[in-house]
Amino acid sequence: MREVLLLCWRDTGHPQGGGSERYLEQVGAQLAARGVKVTLRTARYPGAPKREHVDGIDISRGGGRYTVYPRALAAIALGRLGIGPLRGVRPDAVIDTQNGIPFFAATATDAPSVVLVHHGHREQWPVAGRLIGRIGWWIESRLSPRVHRENQYLTVSLPSAEELATLGVDRSRIAVVRNGAEPVPVDAPTGAATTRTSEPRVVVLSRLVPHKQIEDALTAVARLRDRIPGLRLDVVGGGWWAENLQATARELAIADAVTFHGHVDERRKHELLARAWVHVLPSRKEGWGLAVIEAAQHGVPTVGYRSSRGLTDSIVDGVTGLLVDDVAQLTTAVGDLLEDSAARGVMGEKARARAREFSWEQTGNGVYEVLAAVSRGEHVSGLVAAPAD
Repeated sequence: MREVLLLCWRDTGHPQGGGSERYLEQVGAQLAARGVKVTLRTARYPGAPKREHVDGIDISRGGGRYTVYPRALAAIALGRLGIGPLRGVRPDAVIDTQNGIPFFAATATDAPSVVLVHHGHREQWPVAGRLIGRIGWWIESRLSPRVHRENQYLTVSLPSAEELATLGVDRSRIAVVRNGAEPVPVDAPTGAATTRTSEPRVVVLSRLVPHKQIEDALTAVARLRDRIPGLRLDVVGGGWWAENLQATARELAIADAVTFHGHVDERRKHELLARAWVHVLPSRKEGWGLAVIEAAQHGVPTVGYRSSRGLTDSIVDGVTGLLVDDVAQLTTAVGDLLEDSAARGVMGEKARARAREFSWEQTGNGVYEVLAAVSRGEHVSGLVAAPAD
């Protein structure tokens, strides 16, 4: 395989970029390291250049939240004629990222398409408004599976694969390649007894958007303050919902116990994880939950929702963290872990051991295997490049 085209509505530099964008770019970097020519087509945002070369990936930007899709298709079609920003791009395969809506790349290129889906967006579409939400869910649940009925699908967890199957995608065309994880930066501390704060401290590592339900973490802290004196919460990450969350903290009378750090660099992120006692991820929906593994690198167990689907894969319930069903159970689970240092320590070390099983190199190898098969006209199914037991 010589060349790959990656399509995604955002890149990691985008103000709203997150885990799905990180997955794609890490895969792209791994492919580039193998000698594959990698081009990423994505949206443009304030301050971003139209073209950029990062980690071996040629990035081409154009369009906004919705126009990124038709402009990408136009760029692909014109590129085949030797015109425009994608001229000269002749991919052996295309990764078409479906963040709710796919690019439908197959309509503009003869190269085989691999539809990358991190998770379904049924629970998230209402945020876009009643009409757009209904149209979006119809595209995701009805139109896309029909249009891509012969295409390979790629997802990041076993629950997400099951979800695709319920939408009618043939299981024989669904490959699962889990997220990797980057090593803790060499100049950053790694979680240990000496890095933990003396006061009980919970951390949330997440984009600040409605479906992440950070309000539930705030509620849990408010309910636990009397039971656990000195309790603190660090919210790490940025997003357009930040002001609403800060207002919620004030309404719950816990503003003095919560620190909103916003977006931080890698070293600072790991510093904050290394001093935490428990990580909380109350997201309504996750494809995998990269933050679970990043917290685990520091021996910090995660409490999250079973209904998120993806966390049932990244968290081994009762071993590396806890899965709960509602905010009441979340509060109880977090409180119990904060008060039981022995149980928390055992769970944290098991989480740390499991985190060592994941790397972006392994993820890149798995995706390369899928792309190579697709370029040969074959399909791949099941868990690819599974971590060793």
